Amino acid sequence: MTYEEIFILGWNLNLFMFFLNFSIAIGTMSKRSKDQLYKENQILSDLKEEFDKYYPYRKYETFVTYLIPFTAFFRMSYRLLEMRAFFNRNKGCTIFDYMVYKYQSDITLAKNKLR
Repeated sequence: MTYEEIFILGWNLNLFMFFLNFSIAIGTMSKRSKDQLYKENQILSDLKEEFDKYYPYRKYETFVTYLIPFTAFFRMSYRLLEMRAFFNRNKGCTIFDYMVYKYQSDITLAKNKLR
């Protein structure tokens, strides 16, 4: 395999993970009512605002991971395994519950690092 083929394979895997992530998001949103989505969006917006205080360049980091071959694939694979473990431990939870948990744990981690 040449380096060019390896890079193309890596970007294809990144693209696959992008579409997988996108399809999970669309599938989750289609199962909720408009009022539920609005309430969940308010909660997540507040958490994201606080999260952005501690990690101001996170959106750029995410963008760059999709440009570097294989990076988004491995990052998203880890997140999917982490999500599956969360759902196995917490029966009856939704992706919204996981997102709240993840934001809160990342914020707590950042606060502890500042101390």
